[in-house]
Amino acid sequence: MGSGHRLGELLGHRLGWRFGWLWGAYGTSALGTWLAFGALPLIAIRVLHAGPAEVAALAGVGAAVGAAAAVPLGPWVEYRRKRPVLIATDLVRCAALLTIPAGFALGVLTFLQLLLVSVVVAAADITFRAASGAYLKTLLPAEDLLLAGARFESTAWTTTIVGPPLGGALIGLLGPVATVAADAVSYLLSALGIRATGGDEPPPPPRPAARPRAGDLLDGWRFILADPVLRPLLLNTAVFNGLVMAAEPPLAVLLLDRLGFAPWQYGLAFAVPSVGGLLGARLARPLVARFGQREVLVASGALRALWPVGLAFPGEGTGGLLLVMGVEFGLILCCAVFNPVSATYRLRRTATDRVARTLSAWAVTTKAATALLVLLWGVLGALLGPRAAVGLAGVLLLATPLLLPGGAAALASASEPEPGSEPESAPVGR
Repeated sequence: MGSGHRLGELLGHRLGWRFGWLWGAYGTSALGTWLAFGALPLIAIRVLHAGPAEVAALAGVGAAVGAAAAVPLGPWVEYRRKRPVLIATDLVRCAALLTIPAGFALGVLTFLQLLLVSVVVAAADITFRAASGAYLKTLLPAEDLLLAGARFESTAWTTTIVGPPLGGALIGLLGPVATVAADAVSYLLSALGIRATGGDEPPPPPRPAARPRAGDLLDGWRFILADPVLRPLLLNTAVFNGLVMAAEPPLAVLLLDRLGFAPWQYGLAFAVPSVGGLLGARLARPLVARFGQREVLVASGALRALWPVGLAFPGEGTGGLLLVMGVEFGLILCCAVFNPVSATYRLRRTATDRVARTLSAWAVTTKAATALLVLLWGVLGALLGPRAAVGLAGVLLLATPLLLPGGAAALASASEPEPGSEPESAPVGR
């Protein structure tokens, strides 16, 4: 335990060795996810000879069904200790992903199996996020919440920079199935890291005396919709994230097919700007200290919406590549400031006994919205062309600042916890 304690302290610095293990576990699983980025569609195309409709279904339907499957898990997680839930969801994702290399090795891999794995992983992702926020708050005092959120954000963008190039090299050497196996191992290592956090976890909220009803599944949404800050913040997040993700497939067609970018150029166009994520994550705390949380939240939320429309205008050659990189850098920089501040706001508004339900409802909503918009933009891309589809998403994104929490009274009240609640921490994931 002595060496483990020292390693945790090295990772966590002043946030403590238990946070250090949690942070290391998150970084490990995030790296595994980016190593396997795009692996399932690639397996579907190269190994199973799937067509465009099947690939779209894998991306959209899998996430949507996984989100629906996760709906009852929020209330279930609420009344259980969160650390065992985190470990269990990591192990579930590990086991589900390992069925792919096993099926491939045995020659029995099918598209239905890929779809089922995507559903299981999506549901486990949402469950993990719901439990992680409630667990993290037991590790840190309120004054360290934004620092923790910034570290997670910085780690997320670091793995975004490092993971895809390493994954591409691994795919070139061993094929896409190898990256799925690496992702599975990363979840196993994450489970071991969370287990190493040790310590006594406070007991969960007591279960209601009455038996759960079907309507109880909607508690998270009822709380969000009744809150003057969380309601618009969820709507803004769901629409913004969904439109950004929906524009990615037509943008890929535009750059790789219509403009003739090489795959390495396409990867470079998104890997290099991720440096902006590291910068934004470092700027979040100083900006909040100087200008205040609500000012930074609104400003960064508005500024991030200005960039994506520029992705409709790249041309061929180096100039087009530089334009994409510049737009992505600005977008990622603003998102990296917004994300930890938004997570802190969200959890400070959430009462202690409803954290898991609220985070589960939040994740289900954003995943479902993204899946729906990705499918819709697939149709629009076919009807309008990729450049027009990207441009339409960018124009609609310009209106998303109108969905940010408005009104001085509502935003000011977000600085204080709700009655019966306590300051919350930024979750491991969004």
